[in-house]
Amino acid sequence: MAIEKFRVVIGCEIHCQLTTKTKAFCACENRYGGIPNTRVCPVCLGLPGAMPRVSKGYVEMGAIAGKALHCDIAHFTKFDRKHYFYPDLAKGYQITQYDIPLCTNGYIDIPYRHLSEESLKGGKYYYDKTFEGKNSVIDNKYKRIRVERIHLEEDVGKSLHLEGKHSYIDYNRCGTPLIEIVTKPDMNSPEEAALFMQSAQEILRYVNVTNGNLEEGNMRCDANINLTVWEDGKEYHTPISEIKNLNSFRAIKDACSYEITRQLKEFEEDRQEFSPYFKNTMNWDEVSGTTNIMRTKDSLLDYRFVVEPDIKPFTVSDEFIQKAADQVGELPEPKRERFKKEYNLSDFDAETLTSTRALALWFEQTAAKSKNVKKAANWILAELLGVLNAKNQTIEEIDLTPDHIAELVNAVEDGTISGKQAKEVFAQMVETNEMPSVIIKEKGMEQVTDTGAIESVVNEVITENPQAVKDFKGGKTHVVGWMMGQVMKKSHGKANPKLATELIQKKLKEL
Repeated sequence: MAIEKFRVVIGCEIHCQLTTKTKAFCACENRYGGIPNTRVCPVCLGLPGAMPRVSKGYVEMGAIAGKALHCDIAHFTKFDRKHYFYPDLAKGYQITQYDIPLCTNGYIDIPYRHLSEESLKGGKYYYDKTFEGKNSVIDNKYKRIRVERIHLEEDVGKSLHLEGKHSYIDYNRCGTPLIEIVTKPDMNSPEEAALFMQSAQEILRYVNVTNGNLEEGNMRCDANINLTVWEDGKEYHTPISEIKNLNSFRAIKDACSYEITRQLKEFEEDRQEFSPYFKNTMNWDEVSGTTNIMRTKDSLLDYRFVVEPDIKPFTVSDEFIQKAADQVGELPEPKRERFKKEYNLSDFDAETLTSTRALALWFEQTAAKSKNVKKAANWILAELLGVLNAKNQTIEEIDLTPDHIAELVNAVEDGTISGKQAKEVFAQMVETNEMPSVIIKEKGMEQVTDTGAIESVVNEVITENPQAVKDFKGGKTHVVGWMMGQVMKKSHGKANPKLATELIQKKLKEL
């Protein structure tokens, strides 16, 4: 028997910490790091008699995230208990949402332009567009990944294992507000799974509900992957592998790629049928580049879900939902499409300038006051972002304002200074935070635009360089540039370059 073809089937579960001021069900501060076990209370430790209370801000951020991912928001919802036993789960159960989540039926459209030809047309992985979710291909530009649900839940503590000798528990993270984004199995390659995670991070950062730092564990992904295999006219399904706690885009891609190879090999060796609920829970070992089985599950009943008795079910009003929708604003992909049309930017420039909501706003404020929007974009992309990268700063942290760049661009457009002088002004602007007009005045950089004054200098240069005039008449037109340099030297860089060049050419032709 021989494998004819196979399809990769991937669904993701993304756990995302929200940036509320307090934890989900108590008043403890919600922030990353710090001295272990200093931000805990009877509620987040699950001590007997402690009563949790739902943070309004927690539900608000959950609804904003739902609206950003085009979800329906439930008017009635509740919390449940999910039972399992880990050392870092203080209560022995997790407060979560089971059968009535806050958000359902959403989607994220991932752009085809970021997917390789291999992912789109087949190659290593069999790809069948007829299998995709309903309306999944949008204008041949995007693939729609359906979001089945987003539910609210609390995070657990953190286990610390030191040199294999001692283990400790830091409960500071217990009770941190999470959302869990659960997709339909609409992804068909590791590349798509990584891009989905990246798109989700970008959107949730845009709406200010998470920091989205994968390195700090703000976002983590569990990838559920299996294969549909066709062999001798029969269809087979390999067991689902749930690869836990992937904390980088590369880890998602590499873990899924390895798991495809492992599942194919396992299928070739043992074609036994499994329960449709059978699932292997896998760990990803980044050092060895392999997945390892942690445990197996054959039913959701493993978790013994029950309604959370200490938190009453609650309703969400239309006004509450509308307020959440209003806070979403323009999302990154529509914004970059608008930038390309409105400002005539390239794909790369639009994508860079919309990488964060703050940078996009900064650019638009600059563009509104600039006489040349394209040049304003270039100053931000080539110069300003270079400074930010060198200083390891974000656009919110720099002292310069959009007015600085707009005024600098306009000074060049008006002929007040040359492009070369603008570089010097920019460098001082970064150091002192002075406005370009102030720096230009202090340094006496204002260009001379008086035709008579420039003509006088041009006449001097022509008179002093008869050989250059002879060369020009002999067809060596490059001497115009050399003469232009002499004019700029005599005028101490203040002559308007365009006007000076025109006068030199005119005078030489008249001789």
